[in-house]
Amino acid sequence: MIEQLIAEATECDFKVALETKKPKSWLKSVSAFSNGIGGTLFFGISDDREPIGLSDVQSDAEAISRLIKERITPLPQFNLKPFVEDNKNLLAIEISSGRSTPYYYKADGVMEAYVRVGNESVIAPDYIVNELILKGTNQSFDTLLTDALKKDYSFTLLEATYLERTGLHFEPSDYISFGLADKNGFLTNAGKLMADQHIVYNSRIFCTRWNGLEKGSIFDDALDDKEYEGNLIYLLKNATDFIKNNSKVRFAKEAQYRVDKPDYAERA
Repeated sequence: MIEQLIAEATECDFKVALETKKPKSWLKSVSAFSNGIGGTLFFGISDDREPIGLSDVQSDAEAISRLIKERITPLPQFNLKPFVEDNKNLLAIEISSGRSTPYYYKADGVMEAYVRVGNESVIAPDYIVNELILKGTNQSFDTLLTDALKKDYSFTLLEATYLERTGLHFEPSDYISFGLADKNGFLTNAGKLMADQHIVYNSRIFCTRWNGLEKGSIFDDALDDKEYEGNLIYLLKNATDFIKNNSKVRFAKEAQYRVDKPDYAERA
């Protein structure tokens, strides 16, 4: 098992021994794994993947269960697995990705939520905590209702694009089905992002064609620069056109057709 693990990473953390006097050193990883995509904590293994072993696996397993129940809230799902490697008794805790986020480490009068950044467990910044709260209530930023009324805005680009792509008309009931508005006619954040009018300030995109492979040179820094603001369909179309206008398309002639070789594939 250990040979397959190259190093500590987003889903993997090694601990030489179980810290019971300073459990925060590993409990923050339990919080981070639960708030993210899950992961595994290995006890009895050094940072360079050498099996050191645990003297009392049963006692350590009981301590782990007790400390998680006492100091992680809400209680995450985890699975304790003892195993042997090179005649050393080791212990693995598999922590599942949680649904009731955020999962906090609580002790000494403080509550802190952690997330994984590479191979580290760090305190989640406020905006990440807000996202975890929404996730824990089965919500997202897109689904949150706003005070904007659908009747005050137009959606001609959305409806025209939908007809072009599907051959179907975008019916009034579809705004509710697609999560763009509620039954009372109030737009969600997703609905505001689809309106013809620019009503979400940050709904914008900056496109730059740099001169060379690095930003900055002895010549002009940029060869082309554009800023677009509007709904998401408008942004996607203009950003795609910007790339096409700043790309070359080579082609090779075959027997009955030609093969285009653009700098960047349209799908990308």
